[in-house]
Amino acid sequence: MDNQEINTSAAESRETLPMLALRGLCVFPGLLLNFDVERSMSTAALDAANEFSRRIFLVAQKDIMKEEPEEDDLYRVGTICRIKQMLKVPGGGMKVLVEGVCRAKLISLTGDRKFFLAEVEPYYEPEEPQKSARAEALMREATSLFDTYAQMSPMVARETVMSLFGMTSPGVMADYVAQHMFVRHDRKQEILEAIPTLRRLKYVCDMLTREIEVLTIERQIDERLHARLDGQQREHILREQLRAIQAELGELGGMREFGGEPLSEFDEYRVKIEKLRLTEEIETKLLKEIDKLEKQGHGSAESSVIRNYLDLCLELPWNKTTKERHDVAQARKILDDDHFGLDKVKERVIEFLSVKQLKPDLKGTILCFVGPPGVGKTSVAASIAHATNRKLARMSLGGIHDEAEIRGHRKTYVGAMPGRIIAAINQSGSRNPLLLLDEIDKLGSDYRGDPSSALLEALDPEQNSTFRDHYLELPFDLSDVMFITTANTTSTIPGPLLDRMEVIELSSYTDMEKLEIAKRHLIPKQRKKHGLAASKIKFTDDALLEIIAGYTRESGVRILEREIATACRKAASKLAKDEIKVANVKVSSLEEYLGVRRYLPETLAIGDEVGLVKGLAWTSVGGTTLDVEVNVYPGGGRLNLTGNLGEVMKESAQAAMSYIRSRAERLKIDPDFYRKFDIHIHFPEGATPKDGPSAGITMAVAVISALTGAPVRRDIAMTGEITLRGRILPIGGLKEKTMAALRAGVKTVIIPAGNERDLEEIDQTVRRSLKFVMTEHIDNILDVALDFGNIREKPVAPPLPPQPIIPPYADSSLPDGAAIRQ
Repeated sequence: MDNQEINTSAAESRETLPMLALRGLCVFPGLLLNFDVERSMSTAALDAANEFSRRIFLVAQKDIMKEEPEEDDLYRVGTICRIKQMLKVPGGGMKVLVEGVCRAKLISLTGDRKFFLAEVEPYYEPEEPQKSARAEALMREATSLFDTYAQMSPMVARETVMSLFGMTSPGVMADYVAQHMFVRHDRKQEILEAIPTLRRLKYVCDMLTREIEVLTIERQIDERLHARLDGQQREHILREQLRAIQAELGELGGMREFGGEPLSEFDEYRVKIEKLRLTEEIETKLLKEIDKLEKQGHGSAESSVIRNYLDLCLELPWNKTTKERHDVAQARKILDDDHFGLDKVKERVIEFLSVKQLKPDLKGTILCFVGPPGVGKTSVAASIAHATNRKLARMSLGGIHDEAEIRGHRKTYVGAMPGRIIAAINQSGSRNPLLLLDEIDKLGSDYRGDPSSALLEALDPEQNSTFRDHYLELPFDLSDVMFITTANTTSTIPGPLLDRMEVIELSSYTDMEKLEIAKRHLIPKQRKKHGLAASKIKFTDDALLEIIAGYTRESGVRILEREIATACRKAASKLAKDEIKVANVKVSSLEEYLGVRRYLPETLAIGDEVGLVKGLAWTSVGGTTLDVEVNVYPGGGRLNLTGNLGEVMKESAQAAMSYIRSRAERLKIDPDFYRKFDIHIHFPEGATPKDGPSAGITMAVAVISALTGAPVRRDIAMTGEITLRGRILPIGGLKEKTMAALRAGVKTVIIPAGNERDLEEIDQTVRRSLKFVMTEHIDNILDVALDFGNIREKPVAPPLPPQPIIPPYADSSLPDGAAIRQ
């Protein structure tokens, strides 16, 4: 028989022994194990074994948390042990010392609920007549590895290692090493179940190698930790020595007691708090933090947290304010010098300063500037700060998802810091700054909280006098802060937050306003930036208007400024090469400075066309025209909508079709047109998403034109929401839309009657150039938009197939003369 196999006893040699389930332990043959027993089943098994042969079967359970294991919860291989000593302890438990006899395989379990009797089949290892070279090599490797493991692990005694040198059996050595290693019980179970001795010893060597690697990493981590702690202790000693030297040299300044001794760090904090003249609540809280700091060790982590907290609290401008400018005339001059136009914003600031003159204790205001990109929302806030002589602190809210960004983190967290509001106040160094909350419409929310909800307290004049940051945990007065927020749209701002702000809309600039801005601000700024004197580069008004129309397509002036900067760079290059003496930027030379024109001018159609209507739309970069094309052709009554349309726009088309069907007779349209014809409504520029209700009147007029054959006047544009009954409802963005109509060469604009009040806000140049037609119902403008005197050929469809006539209530199952009564 092979040396690597174990002789198994015959079936007649099976034994029935009391069984005890071990939790987190394994016992090996020939070795002692001392453990505590508390479970009633385990104590009963020990008592039963003690009464007979003092032999017991010990086997590990798979889940150490299970109180009453079943047969499936146990491993199949355990150890037959001899009880060497039992000691009962108070409370019902026992201390037991056992010695492993041999491995055994669990065959079955029997017995009552008190304890289990296990039928086991013992495994006896044969005597090895002669050790092989492989066995000798493995034993040497195991001895060397266990020696290294013992040196790195403080739990293994030196005498334990010395016992290995007298062993001659690979199996005994494998069991001995596995018993004295501090690893999980399931890994020891693998050794217990390994029957061939050399394989078992190889498992032990692999396990020792891994444990040595783990202990090496742990030692490296401990060394780095001790080095850091030693560095902190060394720094503390050096700081104390430095304080002593400074005290001897008299370099501690005024922080001394009356007797001349220098104040301690904690007394310095107390003196600073007393000088700030804080409220009783705040002063009491800070003094408690100082008392807590005194009880901490210098190198403790808690002391560092408290110091950072106290330093921040003492830096805050609790009582520091800047003297505001109340001179209305001077403030107006500053605003006019910095920005052209923006009359609504300037008037609101002047009103605030005027009321401040009459009521000096007026609290700060909360404004929200809403408008497209590039119209000057952020820059006008800086101008307002200059005009009112307030410090400016800006915080960008775009993309913030975490509430703690606004209100801060609790100081118990590692790396905690105050929220952005308190940080901005601290940065400004004043309790009454102008706090600019940029891009408030781009706040997000997720599982980390809702930042917009955290702003509710800060932007509420009734609550912000006691604003509490999570880090400070102290009330800070924000009532003197002037809040200005900016947004591109109010649709994404939550209602409760929007309700707390006074919204001022900044609309798109007209071409003439852009011209003035370029002449007054952009050109001087870029000349200075590029080192060009005013005499070295000159822009004509026509050239600037051509840049605005042909090289930019925006509501503001950002791209316009970039184009002017490009022209300045080209001019600087030419001047540096001595190619020119003066750069005169004219219409004829624009391609030389800026390249080919990017945007072609919008033009009207050559003549009036059927089914083609010019609509007006609002975009984030201003107004634009939006052509609507309709084709009608014989079909089955389908309505096709194309052009990347949103749901609201599709619903508007459905509403327009319902109105046309209800007016078919009056419009002299075939009443069955919706069954005979397919109608295709298309919006060009299909890659651009389009949505909104304001194209309802445009789609209705286009479909009526296509069905009646009446051409649409080419110099007319329109906008308005249509209802099922043909009513035209007010829309938004009228100022931007009318400017787009003027650029496209439109002469007449049809708008809802509800927007008549908005005409006052339209630029006077636009109002003089366009004719406005107000309407409450689409019937009133059909004669204006359509040329019924020049009707072209109407669409013709084949007649509908005859429908079968079905007698009412016909039923072949009824007898003659019978009828169904309702």
